[in-house]
Formats: sequence, structure tokens, C-alpha cells
Amino acid sequence: MTTQMPQVLGSATLETMTTAQNRAVLADAEERALRAAPAPLEEASRPDGGREEPDDTTGSYALEARGALRRVAGLSTELADVTEVEYRQLRLERVVLVGVWTEGTQADADRSLAELAALAETAGSQVLEAVSQRRDKPDAGTYVGSGKAAEIRDIVAAAGADTVICDGELTPGQLNALEKILKVKVVDRTALILDIFAQHASSREGKAQVELAQMQYMLPRLRGWGESLSRQAGGRVAGGGGIGTRGPGETKIETDRRRIRARVSKLRREIAGMATARATQRSSRGRNAVPSVAIAGYTNAGKSSLLNRLTGAGVLVENALFATLDPTVRRAQSPDGREYTLTDTVGFVRHLPHQLVDAFRSTLEEVAAADLLLHVVDGSDPDPLGQIEAVRVVLGEIDAASVPELIVVNKVDAMSEEDVLTLRRALPGAMWVSARTGAGIEQLREIVAARLPHPDVEVDVLVPYDRGDLVARVHRDGEVLKETHEAGGTRLSARVDGGLAAALEGFAAPVA
Repeated sequence: MTTQMPQVLGSATLETMTTAQNRAVLADAEERALRAAPAPLEEASRPDGGREEPDDTTGSYALEARGALRRVAGLSTELADVTEVEYRQLRLERVVLVGVWTEGTQADADRSLAELAALAETAGSQVLEAVSQRRDKPDAGTYVGSGKAAEIRDIVAAAGADTVICDGELTPGQLNALEKILKVKVVDRTALILDIFAQHASSREGKAQVELAQMQYMLPRLRGWGESLSRQAGGRVAGGGGIGTRGPGETKIETDRRRIRARVSKLRREIAGMATARATQRSSRGRNAVPSVAIAGYTNAGKSSLLNRLTGAGVLVENALFATLDPTVRRAQSPDGREYTLTDTVGFVRHLPHQLVDAFRSTLEEVAAADLLLHVVDGSDPDPLGQIEAVRVVLGEIDAASVPELIVVNKVDAMSEEDVLTLRRALPGAMWVSARTGAGIEQLREIVAARLPHPDVEVDVLVPYDRGDLVARVHRDGEVLKETHEAGGTRLSARVDGGLAAALEGFAAPVA
């Protein structure tokens, strides 16, 4: 069977192409054949051919499923269904990283590329090479300049890579120009992060938020070849589309854009409805005077591990970027018996795509509505202060900069004494813990209890023994200063909120 060459290759033939180009063409033909073949049943690929009952009590199955994910190429711009639009479920396997260094030091540029390599590996790819270029600003046409693009093409061919990842957000023109020069798929940092989020989203809200961000990103970047740029026939001509398509017609790529905009509008409505439900839950906790503590920080700083240590939540913990996307809320208890909620949130990263910040705004409102923010920092990272600054930038975007903040330096067991001393000088008042070993966790509990908002009404009451429910409420929702048991009941000196103070109004203790 003869394989038709893609139009972008012009008049080139297999005999005149380089070995790397041969591999790219053959891989593209193989992918098209796989897409044309019927999809195998999910159960047929399982060793036992049967179904397993999911166990939601542990994160081990979710971790195993993530490790088994495989990349799927989807490059068509013609929509049979809007979910198949080319926002590229990326098949990142063998990649070359490209960075443009415009500010800061060489060490900063190297750290940025190292983080990009970690992101690429999280997406399931193998990093072969990493190159960077010093420029005042990225080239408007090709991001790196035409000469450097030609050099990168040679590096890609020599390494046998099938993807180039750029450490920045490319314009549609830069993306198109680079792919024409490099002859391989080009992905920018934003598309890579969006793809990782798509892999890890599990809840209905998380999936909707990721899909919205992906479509907002890909809408200006849709491209088409051949029939995708031709006019659709209207009316009865050539079996036209019928009602709604008569007239001059629109190109297929225009149809794709229209369908994407309709899908974006629907997703916005769905997410707004979910945000209302989340706000109702927050208001319910507020009516019950339950203080809230949010755990925020850089991705892979150990936020979920800290939540497990403080509450025994048992949420999924993985040494990977963006392992947590869906917020987890758990109840915790302070050493003095007061209850509060702990919320584990999505991690942040440098240059977090603004599409994600907008899409996840309803989820990130958990941070803005908290009474206390535990800002978790990976102390073993080469640049912990840079992580703090990146997180605070995002907190400012979601109007959470005014929330009281407590810096928690995690992973102290992986830090050298010199690094600890240096960071202690830069972060006075921070807590130092290890979620893995448990070091410093009890001190953190005490500090959190001291920083929680205190009830503002002080009462001295004698509660009859048959009203133990009120005593329990004071212990749960208030702050007990003194408790004694007398003949007439339980005498309590405590601080409580206004609602509980009203319920206790009829039990004022007699003056001794």
C-alpha cells in the first residue's frame, strides 16, 4: 500500500529525505493507521479479561493507573466531536528542550530548564537534549531566530527526537514557523502543563476546568490543510449539510472554531454551577463557625503528605508534579480540642498558564476564603525563595494575598545544615517540618491552633448534666478556658461565637 505524503512536505520524496525525516513520516503513517483501526475494548487489554471493583479507600490504584498512561496523538483539525479538537493529547516520547534566557543569571536559566525537564518526564517523555540561548527577547518569528532554529533541527535529527518543547508560551505564528523548520512537533510550556493537568484530573469539576483551559489555549492555534481550508457546499449541492449550512458556507476550520466557542460557553456555565455548590459548602462551614486552613505552595512541595500527617486523610501522594488537582477538605483537631478544616489545593508553578488560573478560580477560592494559609515550601529545592515568590504571584491573582500566611519549610530531612542556616536567616518565623519523618509536626499543630481565629464572646456558665450536648458544642466550636464539675452541673469558662453564646444565655453561672 502506498502512503501519501503529507502536504507540508511539498514535493520531497522518501529517497531524498534524511533518516530522521523518514522516521517522522513513517511514524505519522503508522499513527493514522492506528487511528483508523477500531479501538480495542478496555477489558480485552487486561490480563484477566474481567472487571475489578475500585477501592476508593486508598490512592494506590490511582497511582498505578497514572503510571500506565500512554500518550495518544490527535492532530486532526476536522471535528467529528468537539472533544476531538486539536488541543493535542500529546504523545511526548523523545524530546529536546529549548529555552530562551532573557533575564536573571545563567543558574536561573538552568533551573528553569531543569523544571521543564521534570514537567516533560511527568507527562511521560524522555528528555534527550536541552539547549538554551541568551537573547534580549524571544525572536518574534521563530522564538530562537532562524539560524538557531536550523541548528536545533540538526540536533533533533541527530538525537532522533520526535518533539521539541520550548520553555515559554509560543504565539501561533512562532509555533507554525518552528514546526516548518524543525519538521517535528513543537510544544510550548503552556501546552505541556495543560496536558499534565488533563492526565491527572479525576473529578467532574477538575475535568471541566482542564478542558476549558485547553480549549481557550488552542482556539487561536487551530490549523488545517487541504479540505480543512475549503468551502463547505450549501443547500442540496453535493449532498450539502441541509438546514443551517445553506449559503456561501464556512470553512471546516471555521466550523471547528464555532463549535469550540459553543463548548467553552457550556463549560463556563457548568463550572459556574459547581462554584455555587462549593460556595454553599463554605457558607455552611462558616455558619457552624468552623475555622478553615488552606495548604498552598509550589507543586511537589509535599502538601498532600503534610495533609496526611495532620489529619490521616490517606490522599494520594506521588513524587511528581501536579499529582493533586482536585481539592481535598478534611477535618482536623487542635491540641486544645477545637475543630477546623484543612484544604489541600492544586500546586503552583512558575509562569502558570493564565488559562488555568481562570479555569481553576472557583477551586482556588478555597484559599482566598481561608482563615489561615499554610504556605508549604520544598526546602531541598535549589531555589526555595523563587518558589515562594512564584506562589505569591498566583495568590495575588486570585485575591488571596491578604490571607494570614504561615511559611512551612518541608523536607528538612533532605536539607544540609548549611542550607538550613541560610534559609532560616531568609525566613524568620517559618516552621520547619518533615512530612515524611514527622519531625516538627506537633509544633506545627500548636502554632496552627494559636493562629486560628478565636471566638470573641467570653462566657461563664453552669450547664446542667442533662444538657451534655451544649458542653460538647462548647468543646467542639469554642475555646474552653476552665472546666469544673459541681453539684448543679458542669461549670465552663470559655470563649464562644455569638450563636453559641445565645444558646448558653439561660445558664449563666451564679457569682461566687
